[in-house]
Amino acid sequence: MIDFEFDATRSLVVIRPQSRLQAGDFDALANAVDPQIEAAGSLAGIIIDAPSFPGWADFAALVRHFRFVRDHQKRVKKVAVVTDSPIGDLAEPLASHSMSTQIRHVPGAHQGPARQWIAGGS
Repeated sequence: MIDFEFDATRSLVVIRPQSRLQAGDFDALANAVDPQIEAAGSLAGIIIDAPSFPGWADFAALVRHFRFVRDHQKRVKKVAVVTDSPIGDLAEPLASHSMSTQIRHVPGAHQGPARQWIAGGS
């Protein structure tokens, strides 16, 4: 399950994985952000706030996750992965080879630095 909140004023989505990711989680997320992307042309960013990575419930969820990334990566400017999990160290180098979106690992449990980076700070 994914909990998410959309901040239309900042063109920002905060995603919080709560349990193993389901295929339907990505459909719900797309239904929430796609109208904003269509209206504004893009999103300033996504913050993935995940103290640990819960994994996928099944292969269908993994496929839907990759499809969501493929379909949205050119229309999301920045993605910040806020985590102390080792997966955070892999996100930046792995994504930089296949995505046009800027990705940054932000260690810790606070979204402040991630929000600042997405808003244009360093």
